[in-house]
Order: sequence, then structure tokens, then C-alpha cells
Amino acid sequence: MSMFDAGIYEGSLLVVDRSLQAKHGDIIIAALAGEYTVKRLCTHPVFQLEPMNPDFPPIILHDGGEDLEVFGVVTFSINGFQ
Repeated sequence: MSMFDAGIYEGSLLVVDRSLQAKHGDIIIAALAGEYTVKRLCTHPVFQLEPMNPDFPPIILHDGGEDLEVFGVVTFSINGFQ
């Protein structure tokens, strides 16, 4: 639910391009300390992973995000209907 305002919900199917270099403002799939997450990458003014829901805090990345592993950039999301 941390990406609710970006239109990404629990159960959404995400299309990810691993060939793209992640840049400021991209929504990415990443691993941080062994845990996978989907967040918006912010490189300035503070290097952090930003949720798209004000109920969740950003994840501040220290040491230039050296423990962050980016798997790819989300290019499209598909939301099913129930």
C-alpha cells in the first residue's frame, strides 16, 4: 500500500525494464538489506526511497546507497479487477 498514490496496489502486475539506468523520480524495484521494495528513487536533495503514500515514511539511504541493489525501473503497471 506504500505506492497507492502511484496507482500500484497489492496484486498489481509490474512491467520492469532492467536495461534502464534508474534516475531521480523513477519508480524502481530494489533490494535493501535483503528486502525487496517498490519505491520512487529520489537522488536530491536527499538520497532516499520515497513511498507514494503519505502514511509511510521515506527510506533515507546513507553512504550513497551502497547497500541498495536496483533490479530495474517500473515502466508500466497492470491492475486486475476482482
